[in-house]
Amino acid sequence: MANNEESRGLKSLFDWFANRRKSGGTNIERQEREIADGLWHKCPKCGVLSYTKDLRANQMVCVDCGHHNRVDSDERIRQLIDANTWKPLDEHLRPTDPLQFRDRKPYSDRLRETQEKLGLVDAVKTGLGQINTLPIGLGVMDFRFMGGSMGSVVGEKLTRMIEQATQRRYPVVIICTSGGARMQEGMLSLMQMAKISAALQRHRDSKLLYIPVLTNPTTGGVTASFAMLGDIIIAEPKATIGFAGRRVIEQTLREKLPEDFQTAEDLLKHGFVDDIVSRTQLKSTLTKLIALHQPPLETTPNMVLWESMKLSSTAAE
Repeated sequence: MANNEESRGLKSLFDWFANRRKSGGTNIERQEREIADGLWHKCPKCGVLSYTKDLRANQMVCVDCGHHNRVDSDERIRQLIDANTWKPLDEHLRPTDPLQFRDRKPYSDRLRETQEKLGLVDAVKTGLGQINTLPIGLGVMDFRFMGGSMGSVVGEKLTRMIEQATQRRYPVVIICTSGGARMQEGMLSLMQMAKISAALQRHRDSKLLYIPVLTNPTTGGVTASFAMLGDIIIAEPKATIGFAGRRVIEQTLREKLPEDFQTAEDLLKHGFVDDIVSRTQLKSTLTKLIALHQPPLETTPNMVLWESMKLSSTAAE
């Protein structure tokens, strides 16, 4: 009899601990939900928890290890462009499906779903604005939209922005982040490399400044074209920059690549980029570079004639 009571007591004790674990698990789940709501951010590099508001104030750069978290195109524009000076260009341009491409789902459905999910038309935003009162043409790629892939609309918007900047004699800055050309558009995507490069050449012929900023990751056809055509090429710390992927190169060469291969630091060492700039210093760095490379004021023939007349009259006196 005593043994039965004892076993019942032990069983109820186990039940009590089990219930405590269940209630504890609920509290943990509740805490995880609270963290997931966006109040806190866990750094994927060092694991430190940061208050999201403080992280945003530091431009999404981890204050503990300096890891540059990926930011979207809207956030980039807010970080770089002076308030109330941003004028978007060509927002009406929308991608189509000229090849009727289909993989696991039709390309047209993939486009529509991505647009509805992100509220973006395509993988780039372009416009004119001011950076510390200096006018610029700016293109910002967004990796969230199909890996920042370069389709026809991306190429057309960047080309039009560059042409507008050339006409107005503005410097051009492009924030690059991309997985490369958009395979769903085939050759039409590859044509954008030449089109943007031609617009940049006309920009250079006008003696105007172009600065690409290479962020994580910048690969494929973007690296093979406008990302590497800058007068001054800037990269963010630890950004992955290359053409083919690391695994593809290792399989082709049949050898192990160095750990820092295709990083911004490795490219700086080999002369492919000119400087590595932290995101917190990017706006001030761009301001200094643009101010140093302001185009000279054009002298009109009438002004030259007037100056020569003044010199002649002074000499006669």
